[in-house]
Amino acid sequence: MSTTSDIRKGVVIRQPNDLYVVVEFQHVSPGKGSGFTRTRIKSLGSGKVIEVTYKSGETVDIVEVNFQNMQYLYKTGDNFAFMNMKNYEQIEMNGDLVGDEGKYLKEGLEVIIGIYEERPVSIQIPKKVQYKVVTAPPAVRGDSAGGNVTKEIVLDNGLHVQAPIFIKEGDEVLVNTETGEYSARASQE
Repeated sequence: MSTTSDIRKGVVIRQPNDLYVVVEFQHVSPGKGSGFTRTRIKSLGSGKVIEVTYKSGETVDIVEVNFQNMQYLYKTGDNFAFMNMKNYEQIEMNGDLVGDEGKYLKEGLEVIIGIYEERPVSIQIPKKVQYKVVTAPPAVRGDSAGGNVTKEIVLDNGLHVQAPIFIKEGDEVLVNTETGEYSARASQE
C-alpha cells in the first residue's frame, strides 16, 4: 500500500468499484490542521471524472503500471495512435483518456504511456514542446506602446497561443504544456 505522498499525475489508483487515473493533484498544507491531497481522478471503465480528497498520510491502493516511451503517430477519428520506440508495436488510445494533452500532440513527439493489463491508461507529455509558427500577424509600428504586448499565433499542429509581437512565421517556439502558454523562442542552431 502507498500513501498520499505517492500520488502523481498519471498514477492509477484502485477504488472499491473501479480503477482511476490521476488527472490532477494538489498537496495542500493549511496553516491549521493536517494536510491533505486534493485529486481529480478519471475512471478507466466509464471515463467519468470525480474529485477525491485524501487526508495526509492516508493509504491508497496504487496499481503497478508499466510506463513505456512511445512516439505519437497520428489521429484517426477520436483515437490517437502511438508507436513503441523499442519494438515498433502500435497502440491506439481513446481521446477521452488522452484528454487535454491531445492538443499538444504533434507527429513524432515522444511521450510516456502508462500501460495496465495490456491497455493504455495514461499519457505524460513533455513539459515544453517545440513547434513551428505557421501563422503570425505582422507587428505594426506603435503596437509596443504599453509594454508587454502579445498577438495570437498558430502553430504547426493547429494550436493557437499568445506570443510576443516579435515572433514571426517560420520561427520555432516552445510552449509550456502545463499552462498552454508561450514559453520562449527555440534556439536556432
